[in-house]
Amino acid sequence: MATVLQHVTWRSVVLILFESALLMGALALATTLRLGSDVLEGAQAFEPLLKMALVVGVCQVCLYYAELYDLRVVADRRELFVRVLQALGAASLVLAALYYWFPVLVIGRGVFVLAAAAVISLVASWRVAFEWLVGRVGPSERLLVVGTGPAALSLATEIKTRRQELGVRIVGFVDADGVRPVGVDEHVIGSVDDIPEIVRQHQVDRVVVSLADARGKLPMDKLLDMKLSGVVFDHLASVYEEYTGKIALENLRPSWLIFSEGFRKSPVLTATKRVGDILAATIGLLLAAPIMGMVALAVRLSSPGPALYHQERVGQRGRTFTVHKFRSMRTDAEAATGAVWAQANDTRVTPVGAFLRKTRLDELPQLWNVLKGEMSLVGPRPERPEFVRMLTEQIPFYGQRHSVKPGVTGWAQVSYTYGASVEDAMEKLQYDLYYIKNLSVGLDLFVLFKTVQTVVLKRGQ
Repeated sequence: MATVLQHVTWRSVVLILFESALLMGALALATTLRLGSDVLEGAQAFEPLLKMALVVGVCQVCLYYAELYDLRVVADRRELFVRVLQALGAASLVLAALYYWFPVLVIGRGVFVLAAAAVISLVASWRVAFEWLVGRVGPSERLLVVGTGPAALSLATEIKTRRQELGVRIVGFVDADGVRPVGVDEHVIGSVDDIPEIVRQHQVDRVVVSLADARGKLPMDKLLDMKLSGVVFDHLASVYEEYTGKIALENLRPSWLIFSEGFRKSPVLTATKRVGDILAATIGLLLAAPIMGMVALAVRLSSPGPALYHQERVGQRGRTFTVHKFRSMRTDAEAATGAVWAQANDTRVTPVGAFLRKTRLDELPQLWNVLKGEMSLVGPRPERPEFVRMLTEQIPFYGQRHSVKPGVTGWAQVSYTYGASVEDAMEKLQYDLYYIKNLSVGLDLFVLFKTVQTVVLKRGQ
């Protein structure tokens, strides 16, 4: 669970808690105006407060799935207002369904409608005020980066795009060659000999060191004195992992993988994950059976060929198994080319297949693979043996992704939704290594929650 929490900054917590208070306040005001002030007084207030909490919870989930907690998405205020309207519209539909099936949950006739106008204005105004406050509070942590390699620049770009959320600022770079990094606002502000002075002058909280860039060039005596005086040093790989949710392959050393925390799979965790897989796959297959029947019929009617296709994939410890999916391409898709990656807007995909990929309905038969123990609900995406052989030769540490069972969904799938090249495979591997290193029940639940958002927003391949 700690891995999940490291992605939830204090700014996000403030945003969510204050927004919850605003929603609760708007509902309380509407309840008082509609039903009278005595409804929320004394012991009788417990029941309406619970009903109000349900409304707030539904609204918060809809705000999340409208990406209103991704501060990069809602930087534009018109976009913010539109998404708030969409989220509250979705919340209204969800609550209407709940009230239809469970009338006892209704707070009072007309309360939500009365509160809706206040909620829209309050949430939109709070977001504008939050953006203003974040700009005035300033960064909570100031970093100095030693090195200017691709991983250092990638870290700087990530921090820049998530500055409001993370509250982190890179004050500058240190590089022995004195070359200005390309593509970021920060610049080289000194040499490795200047690090002690830079730390004092810029009030640096943490010095982030790329060992590949700085090996043999660091003034160790001075740095040791700084360490003993309270300056915090950290590996670039660790900080990159912390702020990006992936492990940088650039200059990654096996020693870092060996000695870093994580990569632990206790028998309890393994057993818990397997029990969860069995329960979820069993319930999922039973509940999805009618949907799977309709999907199979749609596939058969839309293009000639079977509804299912079966393909060899590489699983845990490199063992191959047969994966089952609903067919989304023509039956002759690889007749002339052999094994090739699917591309964006692939002409081999049928119209029904495109819908199945967007909604992830083509993945439902894989629940049988989960039940058999060949796959897990969450894990790295299983690849075909032809691609695995090629990628293992071209990408370092690619074979390490087979140390766990492949998954129907995964951290890489929800973080980087398309892959059709060696470069994409390398990017996804960085997320897969992060998942393997931080494997936990909490992270699995977080991935499943994100998967629902991916399906709702139709980001499937």
